[in-house]
Amino acid sequence: MKITLTFDNGPDPDTSPQVLEVLRRHGILSTFFVLGSKASTTEGRLLVDRIAADDHWVGNHTWSHRTPLGELDPEASLDELARTHVVLQGLGIEERLFRPFGRAGQIGTHLLNAAVVGWLQAQAYSCVLWNCVPGDWRDPEGWCARGIDEVRTRPWSVVVLHDLPTGAMRHLDAFITQLTALGAEFVQTFPAECVPIDSGRIVLPLSGYVADGQGEIDRT
Repeated sequence: MKITLTFDNGPDPDTSPQVLEVLRRHGILSTFFVLGSKASTTEGRLLVDRIAADDHWVGNHTWSHRTPLGELDPEASLDELARTHVVLQGLGIEERLFRPFGRAGQIGTHLLNAAVVGWLQAQAYSCVLWNCVPGDWRDPEGWCARGIDEVRTRPWSVVVLHDLPTGAMRHLDAFITQLTALGAEFVQTFPAECVPIDSGRIVLPLSGYVADGQGEIDRT
């Protein structure tokens, strides 16, 4: 049983350091998909530096996280990506990882549009999806047990958690400890089925992720 832990919607000055400490204690490397609006602040820049210094990967999770990109017009959706890209490049982040806003972890054609796909291709980004969303943001006390039950149903889970000040990450240590006792292997990489675009190359059909039925556009 492999598990890839990921953290969305940060960085947060109170919660991100707590998450980093737990991960360090367990020797786990993760990916933090950050919001450009948060990473661009003075405090946010320092947190991104700290995340990267601990050898975690840092990914682009849009600028504002308000509307799924597939529901925006091309100009607005590209602005969400490009502004965050500029911030991360300015911080020396080498990884080109992108996670779309799914609205409560939903997978569907609201995730991307044709302009976004073209931009990810041109910038050699990988699009990283997920297959386990325990709902820590809406159930800070109950997500841990639900997450453990879910990851046991598949050989490799990409778990979406959030370094937000909800109190949910108080249970991160227990979550990891219980999974370790079950024999879980924590890895930083992602299963192929969760990466439909790999370093700018479309490697899986995009019809289920792209608005307006434009999922098979320009695979080169």
